[in-house]
Amino acid sequence: MRLLTLPILFIFLFSLSFGQIKHICFSIDDMPVVNYKITDSSYQKKLMDNLIHSLKDNNIPAIGFVNGRKLYDEKGLINFQIEMLKNWINNGLELGNHTYSHFDYNTTSFNDFTLDILKGETNLKELLGAKGYSLKYFRHPFLHVGDTKEKADSLSAFLSIRGYKIAPVTIDNEDYLFAVAYHRANVKNNKDLMLKIGHDYIDYMEKKTKYYEVQSQKLFGRNINQILLIHASLLNSDYVDSLAVMFKRNGYDFICMDKTLQDDAYKTEITVFDKWGISWLDKWALSQGKRKDFFKDEPVTPDYINKLAE
Repeated sequence: MRLLTLPILFIFLFSLSFGQIKHICFSIDDMPVVNYKITDSSYQKKLMDNLIHSLKDNNIPAIGFVNGRKLYDEKGLINFQIEMLKNWINNGLELGNHTYSHFDYNTTSFNDFTLDILKGETNLKELLGAKGYSLKYFRHPFLHVGDTKEKADSLSAFLSIRGYKIAPVTIDNEDYLFAVAYHRANVKNNKDLMLKIGHDYIDYMEKKTKYYEVQSQKLFGRNINQILLIHASLLNSDYVDSLAVMFKRNGYDFICMDKTLQDDAYKTEITVFDKWGISWLDKWALSQGKRKDFFKDEPVTPDYINKLAE
């Protein structure tokens, strides 16, 4: 009987490790809304409501990164923008600082950039504090952390003093190009094209996810807790449900940023710096001396999307 039990136990353990649940954090940039100059409050509120509804329905504890300037117009603070962020927080979703002006740190002085961070946190601290929460995370615009070690270290030290944790990205992608194409199809009321873009977007994101899984396996021998970057666009408002289905089909569950960063992979040192805005998996690979062959087979955005987004 014991001889039979051992093989069965081995098969069970092998199956368990092979089918391990994978973890992903959804992070959403350029909050409250990527509006493409559509200032109509009903449009923006519907977009945000759909996004929140999809995240809640799929039990996704997302974090949104806010550009502070979007909360203002020439008359001052825009009330409905503030209300959208309140609704986000009231639904148990996190907010982080994405600066006020979305400056590029590679082309902005340290002093100007850090002042912009401070300007971006004012309303966020008030909104979060009203619910007993604190402002913990910062996301670099364009994922530009600094094109030299000195510049990157200076910003990291500033953020640490201010009590921030840096929010990395591992599954980087060009969702913003699909979003522009989708927006333009929507303006023309071209429903068939919108459906095609949405279908191809999910296919593209699945390929990107599998690509970064492979990169993670090559660097760490396992699939680390992943962090997805998407934007607060009409495309994602309409397709977060489909993204969730895709990730579940690929064995993922959804976790918050705090739990994601408990993975020891995020302690990996970055030692090379340039003007790039790329995945942390790419940064770690370059820091370990990986070169061209390591990055082959990365999925590309379809040509028709690039043309539509021009």
